[in-house]
Amino acid sequence: MAAHSGPRIVIYAALAGNLMIAATKFAAAFFTGSSAMLSEGVHSLVDTGNGGLLLFGMHRAARPADRTHPFGHGRELYFWSFIVALLVFALGAGVSLYEGVMHILEPEPIRNVAVTYVVLGLSILFEGFSWLVALKAFRVTKGRLGYLEAVRRSKDPSVFTVLFEDSAALLGLMIALVGITASQVFDIPELDGAASVGIGLVLALTAIFLARESKGLLMGEAADPVLQETILATARADPAVHGANGVITVHLGPEQVVAGLSLEFEDKATAPEIEACVLRLESAVRAKLPQIAGLFVKPQTPATWQARRAGLAG
Repeated sequence: MAAHSGPRIVIYAALAGNLMIAATKFAAAFFTGSSAMLSEGVHSLVDTGNGGLLLFGMHRAARPADRTHPFGHGRELYFWSFIVALLVFALGAGVSLYEGVMHILEPEPIRNVAVTYVVLGLSILFEGFSWLVALKAFRVTKGRLGYLEAVRRSKDPSVFTVLFEDSAALLGLMIALVGITASQVFDIPELDGAASVGIGLVLALTAIFLARESKGLLMGEAADPVLQETILATARADPAVHGANGVITVHLGPEQVVAGLSLEFEDKATAPEIEACVLRLESAVRAKLPQIAGLFVKPQTPATWQARRAGLAG
């Protein structure tokens, strides 16, 4: 649970901000008739629901292992992250695109435009704060990696999902501000609808990216190369091990990894000695890497290991 304390703070901050912003945007859309403002209200409401789903996923993923799930429930978080991406696409992008197209086909001038500007200014302020909290948390986890590379390597979708949602929200607010201002300056109410379409496209692209990353995690991704090398180095240091051929890993959750280790034992090692070696390795690996939920050791020669790997690659 401690590993998720940072992401939880980020999600709570986003939840509080989005809920207040959504209510304000809907009120402004009602008084002004702005399509872009209505789309932004839907966007903030979807983001609020998404934050709740991420918290629910984190709660479900933290449940201990049981008879039907011997390695725990870590992938629950990946499942709910994928649902979040679908909701961003279906509700956020879908409603925004629909409202934008309808407003272009049947344009209406914006009423009480001053209210719109006040709401947009406050929304940018609140979203900006939430975005800074999410960015700070993401910087801690990414280390020296670039932002996109860190997202691709990340095994915790709660870390980057909120950041991308807040980034899309800020960009959407900028589009809404430009569209509403242009519709007033040029007296072309269709530009308000065009801004709503622009917001929908931003949300659609964000949803596709989040869905792609969540799908990869849900299907199963290998652990970080540093973790794999730590397992191999630990195995090579044992006196009963002649050579460590390789290791296969898969993430079942952000802090749950299952590893399959291929080893060649010393020729003189007896069955009891090999069994004792396996127990030593399990203890040593878990001491260094607490996230290892299961370690399976398979005696193999290097030739057999290479042949099996070549078969998988083919």
